[in-house]
Formats: sequence, structure tokens, C-alpha cells
Amino acid sequence: MIIQLEKDISGHLKDEVLQNINNIGYKTMEVSTQFSDYLVSVGKKEFDIRKIGNLPGVRDVHRVSDAYKLVSRKWKVQPTEIDLGDGVKIFRGGMALMAGPCSIEGEGQVEKTVEHLLKNNIKIMRGGVYKPRSSPYSFRGLGMDGLKMWHSACRPHNIKIITEVMDAEQIEAMYDYVDIYQVGARNAQNFTLLDGLGKVDKPVLLKRGMSGTLDELLQAAEYVFSNGNEKIILCERGIRTYEKAYRNTLDLNAIPILKDKTHLPVVVDPSHGIGLRKYVAPMALAGVMSGADGLLLEVHHEPEKAASDGQQTLDFAEAERLYAKVEKAMGLR
Repeated sequence: MIIQLEKDISGHLKDEVLQNINNIGYKTMEVSTQFSDYLVSVGKKEFDIRKIGNLPGVRDVHRVSDAYKLVSRKWKVQPTEIDLGDGVKIFRGGMALMAGPCSIEGEGQVEKTVEHLLKNNIKIMRGGVYKPRSSPYSFRGLGMDGLKMWHSACRPHNIKIITEVMDAEQIEAMYDYVDIYQVGARNAQNFTLLDGLGKVDKPVLLKRGMSGTLDELLQAAEYVFSNGNEKIILCERGIRTYEKAYRNTLDLNAIPILKDKTHLPVVVDPSHGIGLRKYVAPMALAGVMSGADGLLLEVHHEPEKAASDGQQTLDFAEAERLYAKVEKAMGLR
């Protein structure tokens, strides 16, 4: 059960609501976010929820049987919209393109990418400054120095930055330089990190774990929401299966099912989803047709020389052809 409280509820009225819930035999957790105050109550006893809904200070009350309650669509019918400022939004029925290299490598690369994004009216640049790599000897990113340089190049053009955070201790240092924190597949159940991201007032994009179920992805989102942050985006990026012909199995079944289960926007990462440049564009278009609200694309001016994931990265010409096809599929051309 989710009880949405009036924003200006007094401490006395809140105590009365809590006492009434406790009398029913339910356990309650208080959740305060950027937008509202909630009580999430769990119990098995059947009762008339109007007893709670009619209490002073209660704005609304909903029964939610899902284990993930706050991110469930059963109580919030209106989809969540992520507003990044300057007219840049991620929302249900839209198509937010987020493009850039796997790794931020240097100033020249960033400048070329920014120029490419501006040319194609793309407002969000992806890239990594902290890279979780299978081998400790692979390039692992430029860290905070790279992020600050990247931020300096993007801000004059109002290009938003999405980049991966790998540790809860990095959140505060990165805060002034990112617009969306990305949680990668390897950290999909790093609950300390999820708790920490719940305490900031910036959007969080959660990638599905390599072997994660949809329920596990939704529970990860619940960790962020229950700690106070409603600005959450879900990302299907492929799961690990027995197939060896491509990097991952892009599970496009997940898109309509997630959008049925949750009010959060859902995007697709076809670059990691298949891992082969030749097939990124058709899988991106398949993601669009499955109902995705955005695409996360790896793009580089010279993929063959990229520090990481060059085999799945589009060059600028390939990316531009894909953008045009996406616009056509969305009915924008």
C-alpha cells in the first residue's frame, strides 16, 4: 500500500496516520522525494483503504501488490517525465537520443563529438570516464579530470552529460559535472550505490544486469526511489545467454513489458545489446518499434582507434544514417 501525504502535513497529523496504519498491523516506511512524501506500508490483513484515505493529511492511497511498489504503474498512471533543463526531456512516447563514445579519451575527441551532436540536434552526450573493464590492463577512463574537461566542452552548447558512476564515493565529486548518473550492468545490484543515488536530485539511468530479470531491474529502481529520488530511467542493454554469435542478447520483449509494469521511461542500448557495429542500426530501429523512449548509442569519429568497444561503435556517417531512419520511424520525416 502507498499512502501519498499532503506536502504540508503537520507532524501531529502524520503521527495519527502512522498510528492508524500500525493498528491495522502493517509495517510502514517513510519516503520523502523531490516531489512528494509517501508512506509505504506492507502487510497481509484485508481492510477498507478508505479508512486511511479519509484521514486528514492524506492526499491519496493505493493498493499495490507488486514487491516494487513506488515504481509500479499500479498506483501512478501518469508516466514519469525526466526534465534535464533547456527543453531536454526523456518521456513516454518521445525519442531521446543519447550518443557519444564508450570512453572519453581526450579533448580533441570530445570536440569532434560535440560538433557531430550539434550538427544532428542531439542534446545528450554519453561517454565513460570511469570504465568497468573485464581486464585490469584495459583502458579504464580519465576519471574526474576527463569529466571536467568534457563538461567544459558541453556546457556552452547546453549538451547534457550521461556517464557511469561506479562507486558511492564518486557521487558527490561528479555531481556538478553530470546531468544523468548511469549505473552499469555490473553494478545493477550494488545496493550501496543505489542507496546513494537515491539521495541526490539528479536523474539516474539503470542498466539491466547481465543476467538480471526484469523484477530485479525494477527492484533496483525501487532502491533509488525509496531513498528519495524519483528521477529514474530504465535501460535494456542485452543479457548474457548461451549464444556466442554476438556479445549479448538484446531482450526487446522487455520494453513493452516494462512499460506495462512501471511508470518510468524505458530506453534501449543496442550498442551493448548486440556488440557488433554491423547490426546496431537494425536493433536500434527494432527498439524504436518496440516502444522505447530513447536510444543510448556508441558513436566515435574513428571507431577503429577507439580506446574501448570500437567493434560496436558507429562512425559519424553511420550514426547520421541511423538518426534519419529513427526520425522516419517516429513519423518525424
